[in-house]
Amino acid sequence: MNAYIFPGQGAQFVGMGLDLYEKYPLAQELFEKANAILGFSITDIMFQGTPEDLKETKVTQPAIFLHSVILSKVMGESFKPDMVAGHSLGEFSALVANGVLTFEDGLKLVSQRALAMQKACELQPSTMAAVLGLDDAVVEEVCSKIQGIVVPANYNCPGQLVISGEVEAINEACEKLKEAGARRALVLPVGGAFHSPLMEPAREELAAAIENTKFSTPTCPIYQNVPTTAVNNADEIKKNLISQLTAPVKWTQSVQHMVQDGATLFTEVGPGKVLQGLVKKIHPEAETKSAELS
Repeated sequence: MNAYIFPGQGAQFVGMGLDLYEKYPLAQELFEKANAILGFSITDIMFQGTPEDLKETKVTQPAIFLHSVILSKVMGESFKPDMVAGHSLGEFSALVANGVLTFEDGLKLVSQRALAMQKACELQPSTMAAVLGLDDAVVEEVCSKIQGIVVPANYNCPGQLVISGEVEAINEACEKLKEAGARRALVLPVGGAFHSPLMEPAREELAAAIENTKFSTPTCPIYQNVPTTAVNNADEIKKNLISQLTAPVKWTQSVQHMVQDGATLFTEVGPGKVLQGLVKKIHPEAETKSAELS
């Protein structure tokens, strides 16, 4: 069975999507529609902006979403997922791919999510750190004993867990995790503490937008970041999507469940190959590839 997977923040690069824009009239039409919906020319930033411009959350999130979704649209008939999943932001791309959200509604939600997250980041200095070479349980235990907010945020693959929280708590956690035997505990260049309780203001704002958006029945199951198992019910999908901002991204567990349910090929749709690498570490026997245009 073919699982289509969609990357999240961090996969962006200058020039992303330009080949699609130049080659496919449908892509051009969708990119121009996106510029109109967003109220600024995201194509200018994607195609010839600076890496700094592209790194702004309010730009990065819609840019990655657009690259993934437009790529899946121009694939046409050859795009046939048996199941889908997305890493954090990628979950919105996956929900357009399996027909739950329209292109327009997906983009509006992603844009609102990015702005709400950016606003939440400005309320309190916060960050994230990558922890390599420790068991998840050890990381969880160390975080639980630290004063202040620090929580596991991204279960990326065995031995790679990202933590999220207040700057001081993260710094202290990194020291303690190194003492506990982590190969590395590295603060990441991100704008704030995504997937932590510090995103609560953003979650509330996004919840209202999600409640007012039409969610249709999916054409195939989505393995969401929060429950990690197959979800086919539109109301349930909505609820999980709201929880996602303050809950951890359980990518390891999602991929394990997809494999259990028959996934043998994982096709990454969007910029980069980060998820293919993670899938290989979670399930070495899986076949992985990037989405290709015929």
